[in-house]
Amino acid sequence: MKVGEKSVKTEPIGSLRRTHTCDELRSEHDGQKVTLMGWVHRRRDLGGLIFIDLRDRYGMTQVVVDPAQGEAFEKAERVRSEFVLAVIGRVRVRPGETRNANINTGDVELVVEEIKILNPSKVAPVQVSDYQNVDEALRLQYRYVDLRRPSMTHNLVLRHRIAKAVRDYLDSQNFLEIETPTLVRSTPEGARDYLVPSRVHPGSFYALPQSPQIFKQLLMVSGMDRYFQIARCFRDEDLRADRQPEFTQIDMEMSFSGQDDVLGVVEGMLEHMFRTVMGVDIEMPFPRMPYHEAIEFYGSDKPDMRYDMRFHNVEEYLSETEFKVFKSALEDGDSIRALVLPGQATASRKVQGELDEIAKSGGLAGLFFVGRGEDGSLKSSILKHVGEDNLNGIIEFVGAGKDDLVLISAGPKKELLAGLGKLRVELARKYELAARDNYKLHWVVDFPLFAYDAEEDAVYPEHHPFTSPHAEDFHLLDSEPLTARAAAYDLVINGNEAASGSVRIHQRELQEKVLECIGLSLEDARQKFGFLLNAFEYGAPPHAGIALGLDRLVAICAGQDSIREVLAFPKNASAFCPLTEAPVEATQEQLELLHLKVEHPSA
Repeated sequence: MKVGEKSVKTEPIGSLRRTHTCDELRSEHDGQKVTLMGWVHRRRDLGGLIFIDLRDRYGMTQVVVDPAQGEAFEKAERVRSEFVLAVIGRVRVRPGETRNANINTGDVELVVEEIKILNPSKVAPVQVSDYQNVDEALRLQYRYVDLRRPSMTHNLVLRHRIAKAVRDYLDSQNFLEIETPTLVRSTPEGARDYLVPSRVHPGSFYALPQSPQIFKQLLMVSGMDRYFQIARCFRDEDLRADRQPEFTQIDMEMSFSGQDDVLGVVEGMLEHMFRTVMGVDIEMPFPRMPYHEAIEFYGSDKPDMRYDMRFHNVEEYLSETEFKVFKSALEDGDSIRALVLPGQATASRKVQGELDEIAKSGGLAGLFFVGRGEDGSLKSSILKHVGEDNLNGIIEFVGAGKDDLVLISAGPKKELLAGLGKLRVELARKYELAARDNYKLHWVVDFPLFAYDAEEDAVYPEHHPFTSPHAEDFHLLDSEPLTARAAAYDLVINGNEAASGSVRIHQRELQEKVLECIGLSLEDARQKFGFLLNAFEYGAPPHAGIALGLDRLVAICAGQDSIREVLAFPKNASAFCPLTEAPVEATQEQLELLHLKVEHPSA
């Protein structure tokens, strides 16, 4: 390869091996002869000396090349960023004024005696620096370069350490790590399956698993007692920042157990992980919040508890008002809710207008504001309509301080709570109310067992069809299935659903009844799930389990908004891999071998 006008000769590594990583050398190594290998992060020619910052995944070391070194200096003149080098030399303590406190090896440098150019590099299309704003499409196309960036290396190391901490803890709790099949039967689990055609069974298809759900239940029937797996799963669904077509979950199942047992194990596992990997002590045990409270007070089944801003029903303070918006809402059976925005009592009309637009973009009809001026007097556009006593009553009821702003909105209850839930998240983002290094973990429990789709006129499982109702709600399956509660639980971390689990059905009759509730006939149920139903008749123990999203957990710990930042080779937002250009069309030979014919949709 040529760099500029100079030819760069590549040298074999031979028997040469590195003695240290680029993060190991310290002042106690002074005078030692060592060999480092890595990538040129930066090269600086100061006219008499050449300085090279040599980088590997562990860190960085400054290398100094003197013209007196002859051949080594000539090679140093040729190298450029991302060249792969082997450098042999002696460690020297740097003078106090030249020490670099920003890197672990900043007290020393390596004085070069010999350089081997193991491989040159073209100019990298992605700069290996965390200070460069690079287009994500380019980063994914050249991911092998992008992963050299210190932040990306950190994320993958963090992922490894989290997975190891999980394995260590679960092993200490007598869990067995057992692999389940990747080519499975298609089953309804809430998303579309990826299908894989079978060559030896023409016209038949496997599915890639959306989760190991059925197999881990069968493992409980098999007497495996405590199972876990760091499992790859696949869902053909629309993507977003926290979704990928293939993802990894920490999958667990426990026999002779119920909700409290599973929650206790998960809490212990995460306490161990946060303490050993992150150096963070988290609140134990995790608070539990019933689903109906999460919706009623926060408008979400995964509320972020790093900040409060819960909703308050203020209808009693507005019941006598003639103000049209509130009066009409109450007459129509709608609701009126308020929340407190801390520290914004003196927000200008312009700012209030911006907040109103945010609210409307989230589905609310609009906002009304109540605050106090610097002199303590009430400030609100609805003061004359509602009255000072009522507004003071609202301020006191919602717990607003003198520096806080009260936001009030009205509308049909379901839409109002959902809109306020979105507003709450946007306000926290706008006013930076949630620190990334503050970890709030809590459970949401007692979900509805079923949900109703009015457009499809269909009942579907809130979690999945293998979730058991609460024992005291079994009788509702015959009369009022939509009122039955699920023995289900979600783990929420900083407003993210990090895990979902439930007590499972382990009796055939109950499983058939639940499948009937979602529209599966007995014949359909036996056709799709006959092997599971049959297993329940051979001594299936009571069991419960959970699955934690590893990608999402690592992203939260790494302070990243997108799980793509903690995956080695992710797909983009359209489920396409810019690196390998997958998916690609099958050749005619491949299609014939699989007995398939492809019809392209018309343009």
